[in-house]
Amino acid sequence: MEANEVQELKEHAEHGAHETTLRPVAFTMSVLAVMVAITTVLGHRTHTEAVLFQNKATDQWNEYQAKNIRRYDTSLAANVLSSVAIGDRDAAAKNLKEYANHQAKWDEELKELQEKAKGLEEKVEHAEARADRFDLAEALLEIGLVITSVTLLTRSRIYWYFGIVFALGGIASAVSVLGLK
Repeated sequence: MEANEVQELKEHAEHGAHETTLRPVAFTMSVLAVMVAITTVLGHRTHTEAVLFQNKATDQWNEYQAKNIRRYDTSLAANVLSSVAIGDRDAAAKNLKEYANHQAKWDEELKELQEKAKGLEEKVEHAEARADRFDLAEALLEIGLVITSVTLLTRSRIYWYFGIVFALGGIASAVSVLGLK
């Protein structure tokens, strides 16, 4: 065997040894990439959920305001009807009674609509808090992935360990969503 061939075999063996020692790093990077993808999707869905709840809450408040305006207009009409001299007092009394019935009905409906709107606003806040946690998890996992990839360039495992620390923070943030109520 010639000296060149021996040198080539030695270099090939050293290269193979580096590949073997970096396999856990490459595997970690693959796992982190999958986790980043999952948290990104969960974060986007949670942001969408918050927007949908906000739209529902806005619709509830709009319905509340419309009924409140009707209730107020009816109150004004009743005030005007009771203030002016009317030739047909029986018809006026009938209208005033009908207005009073509407007022009572709308007062109950307004309370229900207000409670529903406030409940939807709470759901918005909850969804936004969950989305914030997913966003933080995504950022920490991405940082962990990038720092871990530096290990492949430098062949220094300290970056792998730092990457794992950031990844654990991201995992903790994603799991903390389960604790939100």
